[in-house]
Amino acid sequence: MRLIGLTGGIAAGKSTIGRRLAHHGAHRIDADALAREAVAPGSPGLARVAERFGAGVVHEDGSLDRAALGAVVFGDPAALGDLNAIVHPEVRRLFREQVDRAVAADPDAIIVYEVPLLVETSAREEPWDLVVVAEADAETRIGRMTALRGMTAEAARQRIDRQGSDAERRAIADIVIDTSGAEEETLAHADRLWERLISLD
Repeated sequence: MRLIGLTGGIAAGKSTIGRRLAHHGAHRIDADALAREAVAPGSPGLARVAERFGAGVVHEDGSLDRAALGAVVFGDPAALGDLNAIVHPEVRRLFREQVDRAVAADPDAIIVYEVPLLVETSAREEPWDLVVVAEADAETRIGRMTALRGMTAEAARQRIDRQGSDAERRAIADIVIDTSGAEEETLAHADRLWERLISLD
């Protein structure tokens, strides 16, 4: 098994790289998908969120009311810390389950964990064989968020400011991929990364 951490700021192109590596044969795990699973209807995680923040953060159909929860934790570091203390361990548990299943199916699996908050969470403590950082300048990322996600430039900049810095991600990176150019360039970088991954001892 080879365990690769793939991170980068919002709209930095992580998913483009992750999908390309999966195309080549990597087992891709998406932290955002695990975070949604961690608070899915009927999950222990959602039960703990409701216990901590009240029934008002759960829709009548049993799903998490993300807007209501966001209104509670936004600007409240203590509340956000409580939420993270519930969600992050559950995400890590789900991640380990997926790793175990992948290795059981293929002991030589190349596992790519696409995790936006690698430097901000306990994910940085995983025994990574390589940490790959997707990096684009803030203005490029803001342009992507406004064009592709319909966000205002101000909201996009706020999202960037709430994450770790490029310097913090570079400090733990083994490889930095510049994703500020055309998608074809990013895909070519991912292809070269794959060649490096399959050649690792």
